[in-house]
Amino acid sequence: MANSSSSLRLQTRAVVRTLLAQTAMKLFAEKGFDETTVDEVAIAAGVSRRTLFNYFRTKEDLALSGLSEQGEVIAERLAARPADEDVWVSLRRAFEMLDEIEASRENRLEIVSLLFDNDSLRAGHAEKQARWTDLLAPLIEPRLPTSDTRGLQARSIVGSAITCLQAATEEWLRQRGSTPLFDLYDAAVAAIRTSN
Repeated sequence: MANSSSSLRLQTRAVVRTLLAQTAMKLFAEKGFDETTVDEVAIAAGVSRRTLFNYFRTKEDLALSGLSEQGEVIAERLAARPADEDVWVSLRRAFEMLDEIEASRENRLEIVSLLFDNDSLRAGHAEKQARWTDLLAPLIEPRLPTSDTRGLQARSIVGSAITCLQAATEEWLRQRGSTPLFDLYDAAVAAIRTSN
């Protein structure tokens, strides 16, 4: 019984955390990140400021919270890919979960613009995506030929793929979403892989 109540508590916490983050992102997109106060987010979410800080340490955490969860889902997707599949193909297929997030193109543009137009959020975004390397490189490493540098190779491949994703996202934003994100990602990866 203790396990099921603990599991329910964790699920409830995850749902509340997601709802708080969604409320915050909506306000940030409407008013701007710097112009929106934590108190306004708390009021819009129907919770106290203290409750909000029980779930998030800072306002930046509210805006960037989805990136940690996305990294975990990407890692799950990557782990499920065939072991003999090309690592670049596996990474692309895992990253495709980002296209499955339910949001209109306009809403995505607002959110991505918010993340990339604010210096602290841009830095936090890059930092959180860099942490994906810690999740993904150990899944890539066993797929590479055995060598003394296999761990380095895995981290380099993952880091390059994440950089390609970031560059593609910036270009997608610049083009206002007119070209599909993963067409841009493929072009970025092709530039790296053919330049060697």
